[in-house]
Amino acid sequence: MVSICPSLTHHQLKNSLIFNNVVAIVGAVIVGFSRMAKSFEMILVARFLYGVNAGNGMNIHCMYLMECSPKKLRGLVTITTAIFISLGKCIGQIIGLREILGSESVWPLLMAFNAIPAFIQLVILPWFPESPRYLLIDKGNRALSINALQRLWGKRDFGQELEEMQAEQTAIKGGRSRSVWELCRDPAVRTQLIINTMLSFFMQLSGINAIYSYAFEIFYATGISRNMIPYVSIGTGLIETLMLMICGFFVERTGRKSLFCGGLGFMGLWTALLTISFALQSLVSWMPYCSLVFIFAYVLSYGLGPGGVALILPSEIFLQSDRPAGFVINGFLNWLGLFLLTMLFSFLVDRLGYFCFLIFSGVCLMLTFLGYYIIIETRGKTPLEITEEFKNRKFFQNAMLQVSPNGSLPQSTVEIIMSTAF
Repeated sequence: MVSICPSLTHHQLKNSLIFNNVVAIVGAVIVGFSRMAKSFEMILVARFLYGVNAGNGMNIHCMYLMECSPKKLRGLVTITTAIFISLGKCIGQIIGLREILGSESVWPLLMAFNAIPAFIQLVILPWFPESPRYLLIDKGNRALSINALQRLWGKRDFGQELEEMQAEQTAIKGGRSRSVWELCRDPAVRTQLIINTMLSFFMQLSGINAIYSYAFEIFYATGISRNMIPYVSIGTGLIETLMLMICGFFVERTGRKSLFCGGLGFMGLWTALLTISFALQSLVSWMPYCSLVFIFAYVLSYGLGPGGVALILPSEIFLQSDRPAGFVINGFLNWLGLFLLTMLFSFLVDRLGYFCFLIFSGVCLMLTFLGYYIIIETRGKTPLEITEEFKNRKFFQNAMLQVSPNGSLPQSTVEIIMSTAF
């Protein structure tokens, strides 16, 4: 579900988050009473509201954290979104165990459990300030922006931060937030849009959710009993959460680009090895255990790099006026990729068997290659500096010149390929 909250367009992020939690609580109440009412329609309505909540929440949360964080800690603060998403999945696996809330008698409570964090946010969020960048760049209120900075970061001199915000305000000429259509038509941000597509749609096609879906069969093949598999599956969630925490430690030291490309490269390797282990599974008795190792290694590589960076970069590569539309595109492509993967993966398994993982390996290697050539390092840079660097570099032309055997390509060929890519 994409973001449909109207206030996102106007960049009132805190109010959007508050409204989003109301949606979650309403959905939780509906599904909580669905069994009592003997109504599957109530479950469908609640699931729809949960989709609205998830689509809005992932976008708005990342934007709010980015705009409220200091430049030197921007990646670390923003990656907490990925950490708590992973932690939430892990908690869901735990409370979904049959011994807790996974039994037939209490499953409505399990489905309504997210009302608890939604209520906590609903109570706490009104005490938080609006985004300082919104207050200065969009509203032009310097005093309120300083007040918000002091409440978030403590009392000190914010002259440099305010100067950077005002420079961005000047660059966008105080313009309103652009629509999705306006952003897509602007050739100056085409590289950012391509990166946005990589981080959303193609990241879903890298196989992370397919790996989770196929984990049951892999665990069963290793000889683990069906009753124990849910407990073993919790280990994948714990590994992802731990690796995202480690990624948060390195993201401001190593940088986004290295973690993204390195993690995807290893993901491509593990999926290729996983295909080989499946092919040999009936021939070698201990090969299923290798498949288990490759599954955990894949999740580890995802959490240590792409899992966190894919949430950080979209908030950094767009200016203030472009960020809402950029996140709407990101959210739409992200959920579209997940939908297609969910619908098609079972058919891929039926048609291709374990060879379907070669598709994921190819996507990971393609993203590694593209990321190396078109992603710029955003660590320690303002959105205005990042935008100017995008304008000054011709990524695809430079990439083709490096790949060409003689170091050059005919200009007509370059123009044709670039026009096709864009």
